[in-house]
Amino acid sequence: MQTHELAHHPAHAPSALTAVSASMRWHEHWLTLRFRLSDAAQVKVPPFAPRRHADGLWQRTCFEMFVRHGEGEEYTEFNFSPSGQWAVYDFSAPREGMRQRVRSRAPACTWRAGGKAAFFDAALPVAALPDGASDIGLSAVMVEEGSIKSFWALCHHGDSPDFHDPACFTARLPAREAP
Repeated sequence: MQTHELAHHPAHAPSALTAVSASMRWHEHWLTLRFRLSDAAQVKVPPFAPRRHADGLWQRTCFEMFVRHGEGEEYTEFNFSPSGQWAVYDFSAPREGMRQRVRSRAPACTWRAGGKAAFFDAALPVAALPDGASDIGLSAVMVEEGSIKSFWALCHHGDSPDFHDPACFTARLPAREAP
């Protein structure tokens, strides 16, 4: 299992949230992602919704993973909402050629909160991911009470948050070992 600490963008500080980390591991035919939030009592969670594709999830509290395909510019963006909704888009280059990815099986999303901590789990079927090792970016958009929005990622470049920046794909998703 790999665990990564995310940092908030300096121009968008959180209110009470103090830390966001993301871990990932292969589990048989799934990749599981777990995001852990510290001091999360003020995080606003979208209401539960039918488990389906939905656009615009990044406008509310959501979790994201970007996966670069090999050495080229192509990548896939996965968005996961605590509501249970999700979205997957393929891009031909940074913010170019966006198209919705056709999926045969939806990811499973679960939100749990208690005390000061909260956890968000997303399980992706192996078929949704490229074969072999990939560079990835892990990120989260957090909305807290008072409509305070913070942007968390492995790293940030520039004056505005941009999770699509290839320089933010600093983690490595190892190739899946055969079960």
